[in-house]
Amino acid sequence: MRKPLDIIFLGLTLSSSWGNGHATTYRALLRGLAAGGHRVLFLERDVPWYADHRDLADPDFCTLSYYKDLAGLRRHLPVIASADAVIIGSYVPEGVAIIDLIAASAPPLFCFDDIDTPVTLAGLESGETEFLAPRQVPIFDIYFSFAGGTALERLKTRYGARRPVPLYCSVDETQHFHTAEPPRWDLGYLGTYSKDRQPALERLLLEPARRLPDRNFVVAGAQYPDDIDWPDNVERLEHVPPTAHASFYSRQRYTLNLTRTDMVSSGWSPSVRLFEAGACGTPVISDRWNGLSQLFPENEAVLIADTNDDVVRILTTLPERERLRVARGARARVLAGHTGKARAEELIRYLAECSERGRPVRPAVAV
Repeated sequence: MRKPLDIIFLGLTLSSSWGNGHATTYRALLRGLAAGGHRVLFLERDVPWYADHRDLADPDFCTLSYYKDLAGLRRHLPVIASADAVIIGSYVPEGVAIIDLIAASAPPLFCFDDIDTPVTLAGLESGETEFLAPRQVPIFDIYFSFAGGTALERLKTRYGARRPVPLYCSVDETQHFHTAEPPRWDLGYLGTYSKDRQPALERLLLEPARRLPDRNFVVAGAQYPDDIDWPDNVERLEHVPPTAHASFYSRQRYTLNLTRTDMVSSGWSPSVRLFEAGACGTPVISDRWNGLSQLFPENEAVLIADTNDDVVRILTTLPERERLRVARGARARVLAGHTGKARAEELIRYLAECSERGRPVRPAVAV
């Protein structure tokens, strides 16, 4: 039995699920780590947007602490240097400077947790990634990647990642389950507005809503522009707190999974919403991308739609017994390998394997 570890995470946000998928991803993983007896300190930049929309101010599964700026973070350097592992996430404000600061303190294990790998790779290619510089990728003992497949090879061969490994999103199955509430919507979608996802939302939800005026649809998420032409039968919710996700998914006959363009191109990039809906026993209609059918076999655990015709056909002709069969298949897949506890065990195993090799010799920090 491995000894409990002291792990420090620096992430975009744990306290607020508004406008991001990071918070719920971290919550599932950190609850899994706590269940394994590990001690976690999560350091979050105190920024106005999340401060004004906090829905988890005092977690019972880790210690959450805020810092205002780099000077405030420096006060945590002694505990950072003494932790068993330090893991910094994608999209952390001033991430480049923070990575250099922590690398200089030489923690026993220093890792990167990329919850946006295909987007990160596109940014590294264009030079527009503010939270990670190309020169920093080889610094990390382990590069945990939200995406698998070819993204891992690109991280290794193009950017020098020493150990890129997949660490997909996960779900807390104790909070995501079918609530047995009656259906309210035929199809729903939960996600923050993204310009590159919007054409797929138009094609796979808004157009079917226009073609099926007697059916009910819902789109939940923040930051959608005011000029979107929402059909009358599409209900809009600005935000659904994580505590209400189970109810939200359970009241949908189907839920829609949409993937950002960079992630479609990369493949092997399952959204946290895919796992959440599956755990709730709600069948998922998803856009198509490489790796999806390996994670969730098509027509067994997920339904794939390329056109609005596909969505309309599913909503109007798929027998109820088939809908429920796909829902059961998705839930079985999630519970078998995509819970926060399962993902935490993967993370600890990777850390242990790295630690057993001895204290790593890292490349010098070039600034």
